[in-house]
Amino acid sequence: MPTSFVPENLRRSFDVVVVGAGIIGAACAYHLTQRGLSVAVVDRGSVAAGTTGAGEGNILVSDKGPGPELDLALLSRRLWRDLAGELGPAVQLESAGGLVVARRPADVQPLLAFAAAQSGAGVDAQPVDAQDLRSLEPHLAAGLGGGVLYAQDMQIQPMLAAAHLLRLARRHGATVLFGQPVIGLLRRGDRVTGVRMAEGEISAGAVVNAAGTWGGELAAMADVVLPVLPRRGFILVTEALPQVIRHTVYTADYVANVASSSQDLETSTVVERTVSGPLLIGASRERVGFDRTPSLPVLAKLAREAVALFPFLAQVRALRTYPGFRPYCPDHLPVIGPDPRAPGLFHACGHEGAGIGLAPATGLLIADAVSGSAPRLPLAPFAPERFETAHV
Repeated sequence: MPTSFVPENLRRSFDVVVVGAGIIGAACAYHLTQRGLSVAVVDRGSVAAGTTGAGEGNILVSDKGPGPELDLALLSRRLWRDLAGELGPAVQLESAGGLVVARRPADVQPLLAFAAAQSGAGVDAQPVDAQDLRSLEPHLAAGLGGGVLYAQDMQIQPMLAAAHLLRLARRHGATVLFGQPVIGLLRRGDRVTGVRMAEGEISAGAVVNAAGTWGGELAAMADVVLPVLPRRGFILVTEALPQVIRHTVYTADYVANVASSSQDLETSTVVERTVSGPLLIGASRERVGFDRTPSLPVLAKLAREAVALFPFLAQVRALRTYPGFRPYCPDHLPVIGPDPRAPGLFHACGHEGAGIGLAPATGLLIADAVSGSAPRLPLAPFAPERFETAHV
C-alpha cells in the first residue's frame, strides 16, 4: 500500500471523480480528459494494484460470440491500435494473433461453427486443419483435432498500459491520488455529488465506479444493487525462454468456461508468450470470495494441461504463481454507463477477465455518457439497472 497523501493545495471540486486506477479507470480518465473535463482519479492502492496487476494482458476477440461484448471488443481493439503511438513501445502491444485448438476431433465442429458466426460479425477467423497446426505452432502436441487462427488477437503489458494511460491523463490535467480508499459517496437527495475519503472530500458533477471487483461495494454506497463478484484465477509464470511459442494459444473449452456461471473450479489451457521471455499459463476460474490461498491441486492441474498441449513444457521450470480476482457479473456482460437509480453515478466495471481488452472502448463510452454525446455503441446491454435484485 502506498503512503497515504493528499496535497494541501488539492482542489476539492472536479467535473469527474474516477474511483479505481486499474486499466478501466485509467482508460476512463484518459478519454474524459480528452473531452476537456477536469478529472480526479482516486484509488485505495496504487496503479493496477487489483485485477489489472494480476492479468495476462490478452486483447481477445476470439473468445466472444456475436453480440454486444464482441462489438465492444472490436471497437476496443481499434482504439488500442490508435493509442499505440501515444502509449509508446514500453506497453509491449503485440499483434501476435491467437490460435484456438480443439483437443479432440469431436470438438472441431462446435469450434468451427462458433468461428463461422464470429466471421459474420466482423472477426477474422481462419479454420486450421489438424495437419497444419504445427506449421503455426511447431511445439504443439500431436493428435489435436484442428483449430482456428484469429489474426486480430493482441497482447499488452497491462500494468504498464494502465500506468501510461494515467500518464497521458495527467498530461491533460488529471489529478491522481493513491492510498485513498473511498469510504462514502456525497449525496444531494438521490444524486451522487462526489466522494468521501478518510482524508477529505471531493465534490464532482459525476463519479465513475471503476472499482473492479469492489464495484458492487461502491455501488452499495449509493444504495443501488450491482452484483459484481470476485472470480479467482491462478497464473503460472515460467522461466524466460526464447520465442518458442508464436501466438496466444488456448483450448476450445476456454470459451465455455468464460461463459459458465458455475461456482466450482473450472480449468482450460491458455499459454501466452511475453516480450520479456517467460510464458504465462492459465486459466482457472472459481468463486471463492477473496481467498488468495495458493491451491496446489489447481496449480498442478494447470501444469499438467499445459504440458499435454505443449509437451516441451515438462522440462521448463515454473518460477512463481499468483492469483487474481476477475470482476464477474451473472450475465457475463460488463456494466457501463449512467445509473438512473443514483443520478451522477456512472459504472465501468464487471468486465470479468476481459477488462484489459475492453478498456479503451469502455473509457470512450463513459466519456460519451458523461459529456452527453451520442454513444459509439448502444449502452442498453450494459445498463446497470438491469440488476434490480441481487444475484448469487
